[in-house]
Amino acid sequence: MIEILTDSCSDLNQELLDAHRIRQIPFVVTLGEETYLDGETITTPQLFEKVAQSGLFPKTAAPSPADFITLFDSPNEMIYIGISSQLSAGHQVASKVAESLTDKKIHVIDSHNLSTGIALSVLTACDLRDKGCSVEEIITGVEEVKPHVHTTFIIDKLDYLYKGGRCSAMEHVVGSMLHIRPVIEVDAAKGTMDVKEKINGSRKKALNSMLIDFESHLPNVDLKRVFLTHTGCDEDALYLKKELLKLAPIENVYITHTGCTVATHAGPDTIGILYILKE
Repeated sequence: MIEILTDSCSDLNQELLDAHRIRQIPFVVTLGEETYLDGETITTPQLFEKVAQSGLFPKTAAPSPADFITLFDSPNEMIYIGISSQLSAGHQVASKVAESLTDKKIHVIDSHNLSTGIALSVLTACDLRDKGCSVEEIITGVEEVKPHVHTTFIIDKLDYLYKGGRCSAMEHVVGSMLHIRPVIEVDAAKGTMDVKEKINGSRKKALNSMLIDFESHLPNVDLKRVFLTHTGCDEDALYLKKELLKLAPIENVYITHTGCTVATHAGPDTIGILYILKE
């Protein structure tokens, strides 16, 4: 039996985890003196509420080596696909633990992505496993898909980027005054994040820019799965889903909530669209 593992940064909901028999390890969230497990002892809405009440800013950390040892405590061969090594130490910790457990067969893959961009690689691995592919074939399949995962998020407000040290005080002030919403894109070849563009204007304009971007990639989009992943803007996600289905016969449009790890850096009312390009 081959097990597929991931981390809570993949933002897979429990329904998808159960349906595809995926085990995951939670990242750690710290707020003041309190420490939580992402998705297990705290949810994103609870985190935002605590931040608003306390004025404190959360910090996130990768699971400890001991946590990974527990995750890898299985007699089965395992494939672990986690957040980009350029964005977190999680990949490095997982790799070192896997190498130390010489009595086990553990394969650690760097997704070069975040959020449900990770999930798309994870679900690709599950598809191949369920087809009866070997571990080598699954790894090859995931490595082929990774560079083609298209991940973009629109950040509604710059508050969390500023508090997290990812934008300057001047950018924060000017951006807030002019209602500038940065579009964050993952470079799936490198596993890094970049600002693709800055949208000035209404939120609806920003949402529609995502639809325009999606349409520009047709017919090169793999229509098996598209994720709409957000930090508490359900109505916007439903709007995008309705409009996406007008553009293409997508088999599954999954609406998921970001976990605390991604939300800590993105802040409230962030929304992303994530899918695989065929080439």
